[in-house]
Amino acid sequence: MIEIPEWAMVMLLAMSPISELCGAIPLAIACGYSPLEAYAISVIGNLIPVAPLLLFLGPVSSFLMRYPPGYRFFTWLFSRTRRKYIEGREEVGFAALTLFVAIPLPVTGAWTGCVLAFLLGFRPLPAFLSIALGVLIAGVVVTAAVTGAFALCHTIQMSI
Repeated sequence: MIEIPEWAMVMLLAMSPISELCGAIPLAIACGYSPLEAYAISVIGNLIPVAPLLLFLGPVSSFLMRYPPGYRFFTWLFSRTRRKYIEGREEVGFAALTLFVAIPLPVTGAWTGCVLAFLLGFRPLPAFLSIALGVLIAGVVVTAAVTGAFALCHTIQMSI
């Protein structure tokens, strides 16, 4: 049986759309990595799928639009999403995308940020930079929260 190294498990967990940083950083710290190592491995893992997602969401949606159900769905989705997005507010959009990704809650990570950037028509490079900044911020928040939680648990355990 093949044994997967702990750092690879952490990175794979960070790459997944469900857990992202909120699952990877606690696992890394529980495996004995320092908070800085946990942060670095998790952030790198979380950023790996961003560029492919930003580059391939367009071609995949174009392919699916060749078929009537896909055409109806994407036409509805794009018109609804872009109608609500104010044109000419790109700077605010990038800051909002960064903040959206930076908040470490379910469904606000890099994967959803990529979908949101695609739906709003952001160019890939600025979208990547905005999402990467959000991931860096979210990594700091999650690492601080997990480190504090582990320290609190250790303190409570020591007092018992």
